[in-house]
Amino acid sequence: MKAKILCLVLLMGLSVAAFAQKTENSSKNSMRGQDHSLMMQDGNRGPANGMNLTDAQKDAFKKSMMDMQKQIQPLRNELGEVKAHQKTLMTAEKTDLSAINKNIEKIGAIRVEIAKIQAKCHLDMRAQLTDDQKLKFDMMKGKMGHGNGFKGMKHGRGMRG
Repeated sequence: MKAKILCLVLLMGLSVAAFAQKTENSSKNSMRGQDHSLMMQDGNRGPANGMNLTDAQKDAFKKSMMDMQKQIQPLRNELGEVKAHQKTLMTAEKTDLSAINKNIEKIGAIRVEIAKIQAKCHLDMRAQLTDDQKLKFDMMKGKMGHGNGFKGMKHGRGMRG
């Protein structure tokens, strides 16, 4: 009888631990798919916190972010397709190393293009700031989990992509 109770308690403990891990992972991805420009609408939260942006600056930042997202979205779609093709190439019965290498270069080229667009947006936004705001903007750079301030939150995806 004691063994059955012990097994039941152990099983319940493991299920609680598994449930807690699923909840933790879903909270990490809560920002995925959302419009990151929304973080800048309110002066009290997100990257604009403490920068004292004017309404004109907020509007310009929002427009810059929207323009950047419009440019990047097709590239992200293409990147997803190329990564899927890479998986196909890597798992084929007869692998073709030259095709794999070409596909890797294509992935790199798309990532470089996205990085260029993001850097341009970052510089455009920075150019609209006063000297004091630039200092705060530059200090926030490391807090976002990326090298370019307003790109969004780091997703913690590790080796998965």
